[in-house]
Amino acid sequence: MSGLDRRQFLTVAAAGVVLEPVHFEKAAGGTPQTQSRSGTIAYGAPDWVYIPLRIPAGVNRITVSYTYDKPAPPAGQAGNALDIGVFDESGIELGNARGFRGWSGGFRTEFTISASDATPGYLPGPVRAGTWHVIVGPYTVAPAGLNWTVTVTLEFGPDGPAFVPDHAPRRAAGRGKAWYRGDMHLHTVHSDGRRTPAEVAAGARAAGLDYIVSTDHNTSSAAGVWGQYAGPDLLIIDGEEITTRNGHYTALGLPAGTWIDWRYRAADGALARFVHDIHQAGGLAVAAHPLATCVACGWRFAYAGMDAVEVWNGPWTADDEAVVANWDGLLIAGARSGNWLPAVGDSDAHSEPQVIGLPHNVVYAADLEKGAILDAVRAGRTWIAESSAVDLTFTASGRGHTAGIGERLEVGDADLVTVSLTVTGEPGAQVRLVTDEGVRVSLPLPAAGPVTWTTTPRNSRYVRAEVRRAVPTATTPDTMVALTNPIFLGPRVPR
Repeated sequence: MSGLDRRQFLTVAAAGVVLEPVHFEKAAGGTPQTQSRSGTIAYGAPDWVYIPLRIPAGVNRITVSYTYDKPAPPAGQAGNALDIGVFDESGIELGNARGFRGWSGGFRTEFTISASDATPGYLPGPVRAGTWHVIVGPYTVAPAGLNWTVTVTLEFGPDGPAFVPDHAPRRAAGRGKAWYRGDMHLHTVHSDGRRTPAEVAAGARAAGLDYIVSTDHNTSSAAGVWGQYAGPDLLIIDGEEITTRNGHYTALGLPAGTWIDWRYRAADGALARFVHDIHQAGGLAVAAHPLATCVACGWRFAYAGMDAVEVWNGPWTADDEAVVANWDGLLIAGARSGNWLPAVGDSDAHSEPQVIGLPHNVVYAADLEKGAILDAVRAGRTWIAESSAVDLTFTASGRGHTAGIGERLEVGDADLVTVSLTVTGEPGAQVRLVTDEGVRVSLPLPAAGPVTWTTTPRNSRYVRAEVRRAVPTATTPDTMVALTNPIFLGPRVPR
C-alpha cells in the first residue's frame, strides 16, 4: 500500500486507525509462512496504527520484525521514530488487558512470542487463532513522512511447555518499623533499558538499597522473572511506567502481571479511569519527571488523583530545580487541610553510566513489605537521598509532642516549635529550611550536632529541609544532596 489514507483502513479506532487485515492460511506440512505489509505514515498522523493479522489454528510461534526510513529532517524538527507492540485475538479496545501481549517501543526491531518463551517486553503464551493486531506508534514523523514495512512469520506445530512465571515475593527480611531505601523508577531490557534484571538487582544491592520498583515502559513482562533476583536483602516490587503522548507516570506496586494502558492524551479524559484501576489494584500513581524536555515526556495532565510527584529524576538538573519549586507551591494549598502531594525522587536508570539509586527514596515503613512501603510513600513519610552515604533526621517539636517527615505537629498557632535537622555523610554541605514563605534558614552544616530553628505554626504552615553541595552542575549553581517532604505545623482545618 502506498500511503496511510482511507483506502487503507477499515475502521477508525479510539486510539488510532486500523488497516486492512493480513490473511494467513494454515500451512500444509507445517511450513512457516511469512508476509510483509508496507505503508506510509504522513506527517500529523494518528498516534497509533493497527495492522490486523488473521492467524489460523496450529500456530506455535509468531515473529514480527519491522523497518522504517529515517530521512534527514529539516533543521529544528524531529526525524522519524516508530514504536511497535502487539495485541492478541482478545482485542485492542482501550484498557483491554486481556489482549495485550507486549511492547518494545522503538528499542527493538524484532520480537517473537510462543507458549514457552518471548522476547523481553512480550508475554509468553499460546498463539491462538483469531485476529491479532501489530500496533505501530509514530512517536515522531518527519515532514516527508515515514515509510514502514512490517514482516510477520508464523511457525506451526504443537506448543512447547508453558512458561512458568517466577514472581517476586511481597516481603523481604526487614528490620520491622524502620527507614528503608529504594529506587522506584528503573528500566531493564524488558523495555528500553540495556541492563538485564540480574544487573539491575546487582546494581541495587551495590547502591545499598533495600527495595526497588520495576517500571518498564508500557509492559508487565518483567514481573515473570523478578523472583529469580529478589532475596531476603532486596524487595522487588512490580510496576510500570505509562508513557502517554502527554506525559509519563509510574504505577507502583501493581500485582504481578497487571498492565495499565497508555494509549490516550490529556484531552481524552481517560487518565482518571486508569488511575482508578491502579488504586483498585492496590498501587500508587506517580507523575514522573514533569518538566522533562524529551518529546511527550513532560506532564500535561493535572495532579488530581496522583499519589506523589517525582521532583528529582536522575542527576540533579535545572528541570528538577523547577519541579521542586512548582511542587512547593502546591504544598501551600494543602498545608492546613492535609490534602497534599508527596515528593519522591528516582534514578530512572536505563543503562551505564546512569547510576541506580541516584537518587532514591528513604521511607519510614512498618516493615520491608510491599504494602508497608506503598503506605509510607502514600503518606509522604519519605525523604530523597543522592546516595546511601547520606543520612538525616528531621523533626519538629512543641508542647511535649514531636512530629517527623510527612507528619503534622498539632499545636496551637502561637505555640513555639523547634525544628531540628541532623545530617551525616556530607560534611560541609549547605542546609536550607523552607516554609510557605520560602527559604527561612540557609547555613553551612555544622561539624557536629543538629541545625535547629524556632518558629510558630502561624508563621510557618510547614517546614521542609534541603541539603546542597556547593558544586555546580551543567545547569545549576549547586547540587542537591537530600530533600525531605514537609512537616506540617498547627491544627488541621477540616475540608
